[in-house]
Amino acid sequence: MYFVTSVQDLQELNPYIIIGCGGGGEKFSNFSGIESVGFIDDNKKKQGKKFCNHIISSSLEEVVGKTDARSVAIMLPIGAEGSALKYAVQAIDLGLNVICSFRSLSLDCNQSLLAFAESKGVQIKEISSRLDVIKSIFGTAPETCTEVLPKLDYKPEVPVVFVGGTSQECGKRTTTRILGKTAAEYGLNAGVISTDEMGLEQPADLNFRAGSLSVMDVASAVMGSIKYVEEKKSPDIIFVEGQSSLTERGNPHPRGLSAAILVGAQPDATIVCHRFNHPYRQPVGIAEEIRAIEAVEPTKVVGISLNLRNFTENTSKDILFSQCHKKYGLPAADIYHGGASILLDAIIEYTGIGDVEK
Repeated sequence: MYFVTSVQDLQELNPYIIIGCGGGGEKFSNFSGIESVGFIDDNKKKQGKKFCNHIISSSLEEVVGKTDARSVAIMLPIGAEGSALKYAVQAIDLGLNVICSFRSLSLDCNQSLLAFAESKGVQIKEISSRLDVIKSIFGTAPETCTEVLPKLDYKPEVPVVFVGGTSQECGKRTTTRILGKTAAEYGLNAGVISTDEMGLEQPADLNFRAGSLSVMDVASAVMGSIKYVEEKKSPDIIFVEGQSSLTERGNPHPRGLSAAILVGAQPDATIVCHRFNHPYRQPVGIAEEIRAIEAVEPTKVVGISLNLRNFTENTSKDILFSQCHKKYGLPAADIYHGGASILLDAIIEYTGIGDVEK
């Protein structure tokens, strides 16, 4: 069995050289009873600096020669599997035990390392994602960790508009698409990103089901999509479709997805969609969603897209829009009946993307 099951498993292999001077490395060094005698990192900006009371080095062989280390702990992030494999092979060849995390180097995918460690008379173990615990609770679990994307930290070069809403099926996909179409009619080169497999209608530069990803991968997927659209299209503005809601009741599961898309989009401006008298969802309300969005991400809600499919009150549209504007201090419009230009005008005014001919 090559999984770590307790901190005692780790203590038995003291002392350690820890590879990776970030959150994972610090967490590992903070385990009770762990003795760390050195730190390694490939990042030249970190090398030579103090980290957890040690000076960060660039050479594993050098630190081994200066310490009484028996083991290495490879605590690198997803995306650094190549470096993790390099260090694991080097450590085993030097006669050191190896502890790695599933993020650094999944041993399920590297069975040859187990054989190499055995041939050298050392141990190699993995701090796993403990999917076995999830399987024991629910009776099912993914076969492997679903967190696979590298962690991006990309800031868009053009204004980004996030289209959120008070519930599922409240008009986010339609609003995103029509805003993109209307922006093109204004003379803007608009990018449109759908985060749902149903985003098949044009205009849409790409679509993918964000809900199929690990929540840890969603923000990277959105950032990567924005970067891709910027490189391929050089847009003036990008619209990103949100999913679900931050506040909707009755179905809490997609709310974290909504937050992850919002964080990944890093929007300059946001449009909130709302469907009156929703027949099978439980929205809390427009004001609550606006507060939640602006609390999660430093963006500004600049308009409200109203879905009137189930609106039954005896009130004219003009009065309804006027009431919403007075209540929320934002322009409100029906995206299907001229509302896109009203919302886009608010976006252009707030983002200052320049004068365009309507």
